[in-house]
Amino acid sequence: MDKPLPKPTAETRKFWEACARDELLYQVCAACRHVQFYPRQHCIACQGTQMQWLRSAGSATVYSHTTVYRAPTAAFKADVPYVIALVDVDEGFRMIVNILGCYPAEVRIGARVRIVFREAGGGLRLPQGELARKVRL
Repeated sequence: MDKPLPKPTAETRKFWEACARDELLYQVCAACRHVQFYPRQHCIACQGTQMQWLRSAGSATVYSHTTVYRAPTAAFKADVPYVIALVDVDEGFRMIVNILGCYPAEVRIGARVRIVFREAGGGLRLPQGELARKVRL
C-alpha cells in the first residue's frame, strides 16, 4: 500500500516546483502584506488577488507536536513511532511537518527546527523538519 501524496493544483504548482528544488515558498499579499501558507489564489486577510511568492530561509520553532505510535494505515506501519509537528516558520506562517532523525522524546515545544526536503514518490519532495542541534566542542 502506498502513502497518500498531495496532488498539485494550479494554486499550488509553484510551491511544489520549489520543493523539488529544495526551496520553501510562501505567499505575501501585495495589498496588505499578510503572510500566508498554504498557497491560495487570494489573500485570506483582505481578499486581494496579487499574491507574491517569497522564499523562506527554512528555520522554524515547534509550536505543538504529537507522536504517532499506531499507524493510521498499513502504508505508515514501518514509520511508527513518528512525530508530527506544527511549526512557526520565522517568516511568519505556520505549517505541519514530520520531524525526522531523532527520538520522539527529543522533540519539545520551543525547539528550533530546520526545514529539509525528502522524496515522497511520484516526483514530489515534501518539506519535513529536523531538529536544529547545537554543535558541542
